Amino acid sequence: MEKRYSVITASGSYIPPVNVPNQAFLNREFYDNEGQRLASPTHDIIEKFKEITTISQRKYVPDDLTTSDIAALAAKSALESSNTDPETLDYLIVAHNFGDTSPKVGKSEYVPCLAAKVKQKLGINNPDTVAYDIAFGCPGWLQAMIQADYYLRSGDANRIMVIGAEVLSRVSDPHDRDSMIYADGAGAVILEAKTSSTPIGILAHKAQSDSLHYSNMLRMGRSYKPDYGAEGNHFLKMNGRKLYQYALENVPLAVKSCLDKAGICLKDIQKVLIHQANGKMDEAILKRLFRLYGEKEIPADLMPMTIADLGNSSVATLPTLYDLLQKNKLEGQTIHQGDTLLFTSVGAGMSINALVYRVA
Repeated sequence: MEKRYSVITASGSYIPPVNVPNQAFLNREFYDNEGQRLASPTHDIIEKFKEITTISQRKYVPDDLTTSDIAALAAKSALESSNTDPETLDYLIVAHNFGDTSPKVGKSEYVPCLAAKVKQKLGINNPDTVAYDIAFGCPGWLQAMIQADYYLRSGDANRIMVIGAEVLSRVSDPHDRDSMIYADGAGAVILEAKTSSTPIGILAHKAQSDSLHYSNMLRMGRSYKPDYGAEGNHFLKMNGRKLYQYALENVPLAVKSCLDKAGICLKDIQKVLIHQANGKMDEAILKRLFRLYGEKEIPADLMPMTIADLGNSSVATLPTLYDLLQKNKLEGQTIHQGDTLLFTSVGAGMSINALVYRVA
């Protein structure tokens, strides 16, 4: 018996051209959350940062581009790679968290929504292409994929564009060492409804929000340097230690719940695509997940990573990772028809989601 499934038929990404190596931060003054300058030499702070996160460089957008600009560029990449007519899109969903930010501190635009701007930039005339945004922290793109799956499987839509785009370089406090984590980028996929007698595409998903006790682990706040940007709460702030522990304790359980829902064992997964938040944290999450299944040996090529070179671009990390993987642009990493992929993310809220996908 044939069923409707949601299948990725195209992908695209925009990787910004401005490369920012760790050495670019050597002249920075870093402060703690009490407004005290860190006593350690900046070189030592940077080396410790790389050891903890694995990040050696990150990508920033040039000053003349906004989040909706790079979202449109990623969308065009997906459309052109598949020769898809954008007028045939039923929905255009853009995941982000900070709107169209400008190089000026504290300037951000949310109206109209970024999806409307992207639709305009793509020149889509069709009024039935419904354009809207989703803000769900770093898991936003994956949550938009979950929403798109409901539309497609219900028969409400046949083709949907899902984009994740973020310019974190403009909301990070230059005097907070966590600013070295953040990066910019955009990724997009086209999802289509396909009928099949065997399971393909999106097989199952899981989402949760632990907001009562954990909503302040990522928030907006003032610069740690007392006399910098003091007129408002313009900067992304993170309780990194507690976030690390939260992710380690909760992401593996959410992922296992998703796999159980799909009726799939961990050993049947060919690739784990995890939000590129922190290299060491992602590795620890994977180890904890394997421990839940009583497994110790993790295949060397199971979890492709981009964070060392691209940094953490929030909602853009997963679609960018998928696009690079699908187009064989990650050394030693390939996916094939029939492979089963696991997507998962964690971020502000605190929210976690996971999705099991079989390559058609």
